[in-house]
Amino acid sequence: MKSLQLILSNPRYFAPAFVFTSLNIWFGTWAIYIPYVKEKLQIDKADLGVAIFFLSLGVFTIFPVASKIINKLGVGRATWFGVILNSIMALFPLIAPNYYFLCFSLFLFGASNGLLDISMNTLVTEIEKEDKQNFMSAAHGFFSLGGVLVGLGSFLIPVIGNPFLHMSITVFLVLSLNMVLRKRYYNIKAAPVEKESFSLKLFKPLLVLGIIGFVSMGSEGGIIDWSALYLKEITLAPENLIGSGFLAFSAMMTFGRFLGDGISQRIGSVKLVALGAFIAIIGYFLVLSGNTILAIIGFALNGLGFSVMVPELFRIGGNVKGVESSQGVAFIAGTGYSGFLLGPVILGFLAEGFTLKTSFWTLLGCAALVLLLTMLLNKKKAT
Repeated sequence: MKSLQLILSNPRYFAPAFVFTSLNIWFGTWAIYIPYVKEKLQIDKADLGVAIFFLSLGVFTIFPVASKIINKLGVGRATWFGVILNSIMALFPLIAPNYYFLCFSLFLFGASNGLLDISMNTLVTEIEKEDKQNFMSAAHGFFSLGGVLVGLGSFLIPVIGNPFLHMSITVFLVLSLNMVLRKRYYNIKAAPVEKESFSLKLFKPLLVLGIIGFVSMGSEGGIIDWSALYLKEITLAPENLIGSGFLAFSAMMTFGRFLGDGISQRIGSVKLVALGAFIAIIGYFLVLSGNTILAIIGFALNGLGFSVMVPELFRIGGNVKGVESSQGVAFIAGTGYSGFLLGPVILGFLAEGFTLKTSFWTLLGCAALVLLLTMLLNKKKAT
């Protein structure tokens, strides 16, 4: 919890951490109004799926150029630029007059999300380098807290009674606080690195990290999308417990991220990712037991295990020798988001072709793969 104390006691660390919270508040507020937008524009689930694909397309479109933008503006300025863009772009999907405008506005919202995601992770990486302090995992914990705040804010939906007004109030409050805090990071620039010419030797560690990011975030997305259905169909959980798997997963993920930095300082990032994979494997065995209570405990262990993986991958990716921190972070973000978006789809096909339990056996295999890859990284580090 040292990193959490660090963030709460020092504006230098709280300012970038709150950017993480802000991103999830904007995105989460849009997400809770998806049914409203679907009904307002009278579109079916297939059309809605295509519209959401445009959001993902925006994210992936910005990834190849994000590092250049960050290096051109400076990581602090790029982060603030991303905050402003997200504040503006979050408003348009809720006032879309037609389906085509919705797709276009979601594309822009996705692009601004992608830029801010890479900028803020690069920013934390650079501050960690400057100050010799670890708080990446706790910053991701603040991202999770953003989702909690959105959930609490959803109780205001019947009181406010207007989605655009709700989003406008949210944007105003979040942007105002960011405006006060921006001076703490605005002038930070990435430290110059001695770049090396492209080689397979340089690319190998990034490739391994990318695979781990794809698998771990794909697993995370799969649990988020399929845990409730798994409890309902496989463990035959009563209706009041169907959402408990997701709740347990989310709560332990938030908790684990506030613990991650301290453990990382003691044992190192690669070993922490390995430990997370090991905990996740135990969790999957409990999930696959078929017992409701054991499965819920298993989802909690999954959340604890996966909580530290992505923050540590960003930390490792931002410190690869011969690679600019923004490029390393962008690569991890790109592969990770690919997994997050494609993972649930792949699991859906497996569930349809075989059984939902087969999908979770596959997730167990993915966690085992992460554990093996971390062993490979440790071996390379030793040599």
